[in-house]
Amino acid sequence: MLWIKALHIVFVTSWFAGLFYLPRIFVNLAQESETVAHARLLLMARKLYRFTSILMVPAVVFGVWLWLGYGFKGGWLHAKLALVVLTIGYHHACGSLLKKFENAANKRSHTWYRWFNEVPVVLLLAIVILVVVKPF
Repeated sequence: MLWIKALHIVFVTSWFAGLFYLPRIFVNLAQESETVAHARLLLMARKLYRFTSILMVPAVVFGVWLWLGYGFKGGWLHAKLALVVLTIGYHHACGSLLKKFENAANKRSHTWYRWFNEVPVVLLLAIVILVVVKPF
């Protein structure tokens, strides 16, 4: 199980790295007016979203494997799983926002994306505290 736990941590870390950077690209896309730079940022966002989506799958699979191996015990785990579901929702929200940029339908400002960029930080902080401290 230690190998599964190690792989889970690696894939979760990699997935979150993408979730930290993708909204930052959205900030730049919302500010950029030059066509060439906008196209380059859009390409970067597409590739990062695709790669991050791939990383999400083993993170979740190894997490479920750990859950099945260790059992479903403690209120902290219920809270953690709720936050994981929110993180998956955030990931898909990023995909939806990317489609809006691709269709030139973005209506949000770079300031909104700066705030949106902070969501995965809060999610990761809460998840790590729940896993390590197990407050309930």
